Amino acid sequence: MKILKTVLLILVIIIALPLIVAIFIPRQYTVSVSETINKPKKEVYDYLVMLKNQEEFSEWVKADPNLHPVITGVDGTVGAKQSWNSKDDNVGEGEQTITKLTEDRIDVDIKFIRPFEGNAKAANIFKVINENQTEVISEFYADEKYPLNLMSYLFGRGMIKNTEIKNLKNVKQILEK
Repeated sequence: MKILKTVLLILVIIIALPLIVAIFIPRQYTVSVSETINKPKKEVYDYLVMLKNQEEFSEWVKADPNLHPVITGVDGTVGAKQSWNSKDDNVGEGEQTITKLTEDRIDVDIKFIRPFEGNAKAANIFKVINENQTEVISEFYADEKYPLNLMSYLFGRGMIKNTEIKNLKNVKQILEK
């Protein structure tokens, strides 16, 4: 009986500890990465504003070779939406919509449908270094529900950061050919 009580106590601790820790982990987070691209700002902006171009550089899209995102609306304008539905749960199902465009920034809203439901926002920010160099800052903003905030804190932020770094390196390679 003593062993059973010990096992039950250990199980309660294993279950309760992460739930308690998640209370103290922030729900909101931002991932920000940047890359300098040796091209004028307009050329970099014009490439990144087109959702269709993500098929060339996005690690998320390239993760499923059978994925064919669908764009509705006028690509590169506010309201344009890219939807995807992959059988691969690492890619999942969702959509992103361009919500705001300025000469220095592209904002999108992201809706994840599967494997987990959720919403996020992302932005590409453009800064002129000189006439032939542009710094692109890629930001991802999330607000996770409790207790998923713990998983995002431990794993999600790092995965997003690594993927966004690869995406910007891919853009750099494509545009600097």
